[in-house]
Amino acid sequence: MARILPGILAMAAVVVASNILVQFLFGNWLTWGAFTYPIAFLVTDVMNRVYGPGPARKVVFAGFLVGLASSLVGSQIMLEGDGYSYAAVPLRVAVGSGVAFLSAQLLDVTIFNALRRRQWWLPPLASTLVGSAVDTALFFTIAFSASITLFSANADAAVSWAWEGVPFLGVGAVVPLWVSLAFADWGVKLTLALVALVPFKLLVTKLSPNTA
Repeated sequence: MARILPGILAMAAVVVASNILVQFLFGNWLTWGAFTYPIAFLVTDVMNRVYGPGPARKVVFAGFLVGLASSLVGSQIMLEGDGYSYAAVPLRVAVGSGVAFLSAQLLDVTIFNALRRRQWWLPPLASTLVGSAVDTALFFTIAFSASITLFSANADAAVSWAWEGVPFLGVGAVVPLWVSLAFADWGVKLTLALVALVPFKLLVTKLSPNTA
C-alpha cells in the first residue's frame, strides 16, 4: 500500500478539488473543474502502467472513498447569509461525482489493461478518451439535470442555476446551461488527454524505467 500512497493522495485531492471547482464558471461554457478533473485519468494510467491493474483499482477505490467522504461532509455544512446553501459541495454534485468517477475510472483501467502491450501512447489515450466521455455524461446528468428528481428541494436549489435555458454554446438551439457546460467540459478533456501523454511518459519513465 505504501508504494501507491502518493497515487491515492493525488486521486483524493483531485476529486475534492474538482467537486468544488465544478461549481464555478470559467468564462461562459466551462467550469474550473474541467481543468483539474482530467488529472484523475493521468493518475490512474500511471499507476496502471507502473504497478498493474490491481493496484490501479486500489488507487481508484481509495481515492474515491476519501474524496467522496470529504465531499459529503461538505455537502452537509450549511452556510448562513450568503445565498448559498452548502459550504463546499451540494449533495447532487457529490453523488454525481462519485457515480461518474467510479464508472469512468474502472472502465479506464479495463481499457488500458486490454491495450497495455500496444504502442506506449495508445493505452492512456484510448482509455482516457472513452472514460472521459462516460464520466462527462454521467456526472453532468446526475449533478445538474432537472429531470433527475431523486434529491431534496435544497439539493436541487443548489444547482438550479444550471437549468437556465441558453443557446447551445452560445449559437445553437436553447438548452439548459448544464448541457453546454457538459459539451465544453468534454472538449477540454479530449484536449488534455493528448497533453497528458507528455507527463504520463515522464512519470512512467521516472517511476519504472523498464516499463516506459
